[in-house]
Amino acid sequence: MILAKERDPRLVTVRRGGTLSDDDHRSLAAWAVACAEHVLPLFERERPDDDGPRSVLAVARAWIRGEVPMKTAHDAAFRANSAGRGLPDPARFAALSAGQAVAVAHVAAHDLGAAAYAIRAVAADAGPAAGVAEREWQRERLPSEVRALVLDDQRRRDPICWGVFGA
Repeated sequence: MILAKERDPRLVTVRRGGTLSDDDHRSLAAWAVACAEHVLPLFERERPDDDGPRSVLAVARAWIRGEVPMKTAHDAAFRANSAGRGLPDPARFAALSAGQAVAVAHVAAHDLGAAAYAIRAVAADAGPAAGVAEREWQRERLPSEVRALVLDDQRRRDPICWGVFGA
């Protein structure tokens, strides 16, 4: 489980009673997509003919641009999640990362799910040190406008995100 029982209002959009702006919501989604895309080759190596997770990330990018509604993006998450079923951990976690990235459209807090599954994918493929390097790669790409929020959220939710953020 990567979502806290109590939702952080900083990760809830203003129109839903939180404090997250639409621009920051899109920034979180774009970062989550980048995290998932970075590990997508681990899925594609296992299933080169399955473009499901890649197409799901295209839906996420379309949502960020305002071209598809949130419901379309939310529904796409299930396609990525099912693409990973039964696969070795690196491929499965990469597919789950894509599913979490597109789910950010629905719940911004899924951004850490995309990042955490990406770290798990790399660590499962190449070991714990590679997972740490992946975490650092992700942090280097955090948009400045949401950097402090994401780093604080990583510290807060690290225990339910398998400890991958090293809080």
